[in-house]
Amino acid sequence: MSTSTAHSDYRMGRSDWLLLLIPGLIWGSSFFFIAEGLDAFQPALITPLRVLFGFLALVALPQSRKHIPMKDLPSIALLGVFWIAVPLSLFPFAEQHVSSSVTGMLNGATPLFVATVASLMHKSFPHRNQVLGLLVGFGGVLLIAIPTANKTSSSAFGVVLIMCALCCYGIALNLAVPLQQKHGALPVIVRAQAVALILTAPFGIAAIPSSSFAWHSLFAMVGLGVGGTGIAYALTTTLAGRVGSTRTSVTTYIMPVVALFLGAVIRSEAVAALSLVGCGVALAGAFLTNRSRK
Repeated sequence: MSTSTAHSDYRMGRSDWLLLLIPGLIWGSSFFFIAEGLDAFQPALITPLRVLFGFLALVALPQSRKHIPMKDLPSIALLGVFWIAVPLSLFPFAEQHVSSSVTGMLNGATPLFVATVASLMHKSFPHRNQVLGLLVGFGGVLLIAIPTANKTSSSAFGVVLIMCALCCYGIALNLAVPLQQKHGALPVIVRAQAVALILTAPFGIAAIPSSSFAWHSLFAMVGLGVGGTGIAYALTTTLAGRVGSTRTSVTTYIMPVVALFLGAVIRSEAVAALSLVGCGVALAGAFLTNRSRK
């Protein structure tokens, strides 16, 4: 039985559903925390701060220090680049141009990117129903993006940055599956975080002089790091090893709802009706994509 077949036949238990739910709730709030952090810190400082707090939270656990053979370290380094360093660096810059609500809604399309990358990596053309789901989902992404992108060229640039980050997530979740199955979640994600911290720290240090300080921004970074870059990554990596990358990416269905609530209620962000429709369409497409087997 192939790995993908085994994953598609795996029956999710209560603990698996918790592993799916909790990261979605945490990551849904991460765009709000980024916006809070941007009140005082430069975008280049956001990522190394959150990675540092996430790394410190996880490296304190004995399981995270389990030995991993040298031959697997290059793959973990790639995971650090595509799952942490690059996408987490793009989001703060994107949120200088688009709201946290729109960023969260667009992240609901992550399963579409994961499924597309999985098909390319395994050199298997998606089933026709899965193709339908992808087309519907990407149509929803366009509906979300149109009201924001039409405002200014700056807003359009923010949407492009988010799309690039989602492409990275598509690659990363597929890389995470075999690594988690061999070594467990904590040893893999801690080493990936170390790579990301090394890559992003120089940019963060350079951004310190042009940043200011606010306690609420610092607390936001602590919450973002420990929760979003620590706990959520470890739980998602665990789930990916159990059920596969595509089904794991379903956790992002929860993110738009949380991001919309926090952005609209707490930060008083305006959300276009077309974007709300697009969010629903994108989630429907992601559901169809993950529901269909190859």
